[in-house]
Amino acid sequence: MHIVIVGLSHNTAPVEIREKLAFAPTAMEQPLRQMLALPAVAEGLIVSTCNRVELCAATKEPEAAIVELRRFLADFHEISADEINDNLFEYQGEEAIRHLFRVASSLDSMVLGEPQILGQIKTAYGYAAEFKTVGLILNRFLHKAFSVAKRVRTETAIASNAVSVSFAAVELARKIFDRIDDKGVMIIGAGEMCELAARHFVANGISKVLVTNRTFERAEKLATEFNGKAIPFDNFVDHLAEVDIVMTSTGAPNFILGKRQMEEVLKRRKNRPMFLIDIAVPRDIDPKVNKLDNAYLYDVDDLQGVVQANLKERQKEAGKAEVIVEQEIGQFHQWLGNLEVKPTIIALRQKLEEIRRQELEKTFGNLKDLGKKERKSVEAMTNAIINKILDQPTAVLKRTQNDTSGEDYVDAVRALFDLPAPADDDNEIKPLDDTDQG
Repeated sequence: MHIVIVGLSHNTAPVEIREKLAFAPTAMEQPLRQMLALPAVAEGLIVSTCNRVELCAATKEPEAAIVELRRFLADFHEISADEINDNLFEYQGEEAIRHLFRVASSLDSMVLGEPQILGQIKTAYGYAAEFKTVGLILNRFLHKAFSVAKRVRTETAIASNAVSVSFAAVELARKIFDRIDDKGVMIIGAGEMCELAARHFVANGISKVLVTNRTFERAEKLATEFNGKAIPFDNFVDHLAEVDIVMTSTGAPNFILGKRQMEEVLKRRKNRPMFLIDIAVPRDIDPKVNKLDNAYLYDVDDLQGVVQANLKERQKEAGKAEVIVEQEIGQFHQWLGNLEVKPTIIALRQKLEEIRRQELEKTFGNLKDLGKKERKSVEAMTNAIINKILDQPTAVLKRTQNDTSGEDYVDAVRALFDLPAPADDDNEIKPLDDTDQG
């Protein structure tokens, strides 16, 4: 059995192509069942996010499966194959294993080390399990991918260090104050970036949230979301002394906070330090504020510098993660190679042993005068013959299990000796255990 993957990602296709091929997360049953109905596909899984669409399949005919999956992707979305062929990638065998392990470990993500992709793959697996389109192969494959991703997160620092402007602000606040769970923050402006930063601050235990915006209703809505307090924009300066952290992004054409105003604020705070994050362009806070004692002002370029430095640190950790992926590929590939070889060898031995026993019974039935010692000698001789017969085919099956010819030998042995198909005792869908949750 082989694993194949066909798809596209932010590395191979622009967003206008990716969005055309996306699968609705709430309507996965139909595409999964259609995918499983393809003649060469034995098991199937669909991963669809804003940055990638990937079809993963278990198959005995990898080349045929790839052709069918390419056609299915175009036909399902009613798009010409010619329109997307140049954007698609395809992997099979070891390359397919490597690809999914790297994707799950966020080594192929737009933002290296981001944690969302693992959750998205687990969700995709959940749909495939619900609609019973994964079996023994992909079930084991996905669980292995989850454990690889967990190893990468546990044994490397690839997910450490903030690589978004909003989270970099939280990271800097921690460095300035040591702890922020006893601090207050004021959000000036209710745009997406400020909202995201507020979420990060609240998630990290900030104790007080004030929100102001030129549209007071918008400030009230955001404040309610974070169990905070909305204040009128016209007198937000009067409340600055109440907080330790200020984040602003208003889109105002001129400074909304000057050096003289901040001097008064710091006096009211008895010179306790303040951290100000100005991500507005044009800037909201006069850069001269940074010259004041106990005022730490960062603009968007400062934060981008922090993000870039952190990305370099993640890149260093990526090398360690790649080593882990390579280690795990070999283990899974060996399991996949053993999947049919081991039961074939067992079935072949059982078949020959059954023949040996039947023939011994006939022989002993016709030679009733044989003594106990002679019977043991005959049994030992026939057992030795069976072992000699099995030596060569067993050696060939084991030697070729990781080669492209391995499956041909397995099929040949099963056909020649009329062996039953491997049992599917492990073919049920197993729930994720604690070790897979990461």
